[in-house]
Amino acid sequence: MKKSRGFTLIELLITLGIIGVLSSIIMGSVNSARAKGRDSQRKQAMISLRTALELYFITNNTYPITGASVWYSSEPGDNPIASNNGGNWIPGLAPTYIGTLPRDPKGDASSHSSCISGAWKMAFLYRSDNGTSYKLLSHCAPETTWDSTSLFYDSVRPTWA
Repeated sequence: MKKSRGFTLIELLITLGIIGVLSSIIMGSVNSARAKGRDSQRKQAMISLRTALELYFITNNTYPITGASVWYSSEPGDNPIASNNGGNWIPGLAPTYIGTLPRDPKGDASSHSSCISGAWKMAFLYRSDNGTSYKLLSHCAPETTWDSTSLFYDSVRPTWA
């Protein structure tokens, strides 16, 4: 009787199945870590912008004004009601108070259901009607859940930050 060497077809299929399951688990973890990393970048950018806006206010006794009900977006080609203002989406802030104005780490079309119909991009939005206060949003961008204990949580717009 001849002894065969090697693996049977069943053994190879089982091995490939195990490798496939393990690789899908690993890829899911890697993608989750990437999303958390981008959200961390968004939070750091918002902290830097807040600091720069406060420095601007101390110097000018006003926040940069966009005009009544006007939103400026960090991403060119965002929803038509949000202007990019030629890249100067927080007027007068860069380069004096912050080196460059940050943009969203992804900046492409949002996958949030409330943002798809309006063709919104993942972006930072800024608005100051009269210079006495401002609104700064990470709009349609958070990829992980920012819970109500987060510094950036907005109960009115929980998917925006």
